[in-house]
Amino acid sequence: MTNRSDPAELRQVRTDVLDIGYHETGPADGDTVLLLHGFPYDIHAYDAVAPLLAEQGFRVVVPYLRGHGPTTFLSASHPRSGQQAALGADVIALLDALGVERAYVAGYDWGGRAANVAAALWSERILGLVSVNSYLIQDIGAAAKPVAAELEAGFWYFYYFLTERGRAGLAADPQGIARVIWRRNSPEWPFTRDDLARTAGAFTNPDYTDVVIHSYRHRLGFAPGAEPYAELEARLAELPGIAVPAITLDGTADGNFPATDAASSAHHFTGPRLHRHVAGAGHNLPQERPHAFAEAVRDVRALRREHAPLDTG
Repeated sequence: MTNRSDPAELRQVRTDVLDIGYHETGPADGDTVLLLHGFPYDIHAYDAVAPLLAEQGFRVVVPYLRGHGPTTFLSASHPRSGQQAALGADVIALLDALGVERAYVAGYDWGGRAANVAAALWSERILGLVSVNSYLIQDIGAAAKPVAAELEAGFWYFYYFLTERGRAGLAADPQGIARVIWRRNSPEWPFTRDDLARTAGAFTNPDYTDVVIHSYRHRLGFAPGAEPYAELEARLAELPGIAVPAITLDGTADGNFPATDAASSAHHFTGPRLHRHVAGAGHNLPQERPHAFAEAVRDVRALRREHAPLDTG
């Protein structure tokens, strides 16, 4: 009989840097998929996705990112970095801690970036990628280049977090800031007060403010990267391509990141890739359209098998 884990049970596993809290469901011997959440969100984005994938035979692992929920640093001296290299390194460290050689990775926002980084720098460990908003590796060297004014307006919190006033505001009212971002990111998503309160529990992590502030200051070139990730960040500065099978998704109602066509990011994907628009979905696509997201994970597995029929994964 195939063993199935209790999806309500919180588990913990240690890497070299973190004690990671995660939930797991699905058959223990199934293909592993990591579902990676964004900011300001948490693992509840995958409440409906995880059981759908478990039914498809996946071993589903949903971790809290660094600085969120029960995921804590092992050392008080380790830098509370939120930079992209750190997020990607955490993905590989988690696979190592779980004893998983290769896995599918899927995510949006911060989690999508972590998945992109892992797929680009550790392609031998990643079976396939599902990414909302396509290629998410940051071009930090071009961070000073402005975008359209309408888009800049939606990124108010990027600039707010560059200030000490922004740090104090995030520390004082992370749920209030999340509410404003959620409304802008997903104008058609009728989330409830309970939805937000449930997710906001992840913001009480003692490192939440430091990790978030560093993430946005680093991505805009206002804070140096942490030394342990310098070599990885140098490689990311070259905007490496993604060779693993990929399915990219755009929500047509994303308030900050308008849907694009596949051609706009095609040069970043050197392996087989499909691009889809998801009608009515905003930025938190897996929570808003769980069936479309789960379908993409299922289909990227099929895409891998199609292009590597002898690879048992």
